[in-house]
Amino acid sequence: MSPVAAIAGLEVRRFLRDRSNIFFVFIFPLLLILLLGSQFGSSAASTRVAIAGGAGTTLEKALAEQLTSDRLQVYSGSPQAIREEISRGRTDVGLFISEQAAQAFDDGVQAHMEVLTASQASGQAALQKVRASVQIVSSRQSQLSALMKAGLTGDAARAALERSKEQVHAPTIDLVDTGDVSQVFRGLGQFDLGATQQLLLFIFLSSLTGAVALIQARRLGVVSRTLAAPLSARQAVSGLALGRFGIAVVQGIYIIIGTALLFGVDWGNLWLTALVLAAFSAVAAAAAMVIGSLLDHDGAATGLGIGAGLVLAGLGGCMVPPEFFPEPLNTISSLTPHRWAYEALADIQRHDGTLADIMPSVGVLVALAVVLLAVGARILLRSLGRAL
Repeated sequence: MSPVAAIAGLEVRRFLRDRSNIFFVFIFPLLLILLLGSQFGSSAASTRVAIAGGAGTTLEKALAEQLTSDRLQVYSGSPQAIREEISRGRTDVGLFISEQAAQAFDDGVQAHMEVLTASQASGQAALQKVRASVQIVSSRQSQLSALMKAGLTGDAARAALERSKEQVHAPTIDLVDTGDVSQVFRGLGQFDLGATQQLLLFIFLSSLTGAVALIQARRLGVVSRTLAAPLSARQAVSGLALGRFGIAVVQGIYIIIGTALLFGVDWGNLWLTALVLAAFSAVAAAAAMVIGSLLDHDGAATGLGIGAGLVLAGLGGCMVPPEFFPEPLNTISSLTPHRWAYEALADIQRHDGTLADIMPSVGVLVALAVVLLAVGARILLRSLGRAL
């Protein structure tokens, strides 16, 4: 094994053996992705709709059947229990069927139901899905009533509607990207957006806070003892830089595999995702080299790493999607490596982006990594030269 690889492997092992990393590096990211996806993610299969009242009526059966066919989770309960579930955020939408509404539906006239939505951000999105399902039920009942008024029996009218479904194709609407924000996020799973944001956030945070290990290695004489071996200072610096890169890659691979297995996150083309991961990890590792070479105090490095990591992540779209940024902030966001990595991963996940599509973003990340690594390596070499 080459000296550079040996030093890099030692740095990664030291990182993995640090028990303080178990929670903040391996557990906390997945918990945060779960929380964000549960609160703000949108998924039809996870939308819970409760129906109170009207048990056994035609209206209740029609609504339950249509909502289920639209891939919504449907259950029944008492009005009081459902209100409590909605207030606690466990249910997105509640439909309350009165006896008058059930009778009006059977009579073919307009029926009025009480609707209650949760206060979470997902409540309004769920309400739109429920409204679409209710509209289908209403239209079907209106058609049935019209046929029965024309002289057909109930069974004959239902049979006629079934035949019409087979013979008449309903018109469809294909939405074309018009620049609307909702179109930008179309097709994303419940946890996809949060996973992308937290991937970039934690890769950078883990790398910057890991600069403390480099400071400790310098202060405790680990680097000096390493240089006592038959290797050059450049080889030692290369090994330390490669170790920082390995730490960032380990963090990124763990999040990608964990979210794919636990939450079903679709990362798109894995080879292109790996390319973006490598480029962004190189930037994070180079930034950690700069901090670890400039500072000599553990606390200062930790504070700067966390502060800079959070600020850059916020500006780069890892807390609020950059699609919501106003123009001045949008321009500032393009100065962060997080934004370029976000754009590349968005192309891969949402638009089946190719290598040509993401190369501009990857090129910017590689250029940033080269500049930061050159600065960090130069400072560290000078520091080692003075120590010797």
